[in-house]
Amino acid sequence: MYLEYILKQTDTSENIKNILQKQFKISSRLYQKLLRHSSIKINNNIYYEKVPPKLNKDDLIRIDLNYEEDNSNIVPTPISMDIIYEDEWILVINKSSGIPIHPSNLHYKDSLSNGVRYYFDSIGLKKKIRPVNRLDLNTSGLVVFAKCEYIHSILSLQMQNKKFVKKYLAIVEGIFEKKNGTIDLPISRKQGSIIERCIIPNKGQTAITHYKVLKQTNNLSLVECTLETGRTHQIRVHMSYIGHPVLADSLYGMHSDLIEGQALHSYYIKFIHPIFNKEVEFTCIPSWYKLFQ
Repeated sequence: MYLEYILKQTDTSENIKNILQKQFKISSRLYQKLLRHSSIKINNNIYYEKVPPKLNKDDLIRIDLNYEEDNSNIVPTPISMDIIYEDEWILVINKSSGIPIHPSNLHYKDSLSNGVRYYFDSIGLKKKIRPVNRLDLNTSGLVVFAKCEYIHSILSLQMQNKKFVKKYLAIVEGIFEKKNGTIDLPISRKQGSIIERCIIPNKGQTAITHYKVLKQTNNLSLVECTLETGRTHQIRVHMSYIGHPVLADSLYGMHSDLIEGQALHSYYIKFIHPIFNKEVEFTCIPSWYKLFQ
């Protein structure tokens, strides 16, 4: 994994840190880490900040991101994973319902991160496990993992700037009168619970969900939800509050025999690839979609 940049005449009066910030959006924290790993080279010579060389037009700056990281906090576990896409920089996985993304006391060895750690070991990649987006335990769908800190920082920045698009499919109870809408209601942690969230007007964190009804039948609606914010349980809380809880959501709705796990799936993701600098998009339709075919 390398980043390369050829200096222009206008760059020669700049310092390396500023150049890397402008060209690659490298943070001060990552810059210091690159220095510690001797990962910055100019014309194949290691760059030392205390002895900066004279910069010239057409000099080649090369950033080596292959340094090893300690990932021993994640236990490697062989877990079956549905890999949708992979390149040198990112890994996109279709997560099953019922598997958490992060290890915890209850899922110390059987989270998706445990499986990714095992997979990284198998391909000789000694890097920390960095999921870019998050999904609840019982929410299925697309999860992006960054293969290095640089990629994770750039994609996280895209999320902050609303350039990382996430769309969900959900089956919810009831029939909508309004087929398109926006739910703009703040979400708070429910008093006395470490898990459950709730709507408290004029309190909590801003949460905005855009929805579109795609199909309706048998008192069930198939909706597409686009998140403008990413609060914990956001779609589940919003849909339940307006009287359309997600099917089989036992926390905010009711159990259902129609499907296993709740009917909420991250089916579409779009972002700008940090290396190729072009939009990439991924789509994955859930198995329960057949209920509306």
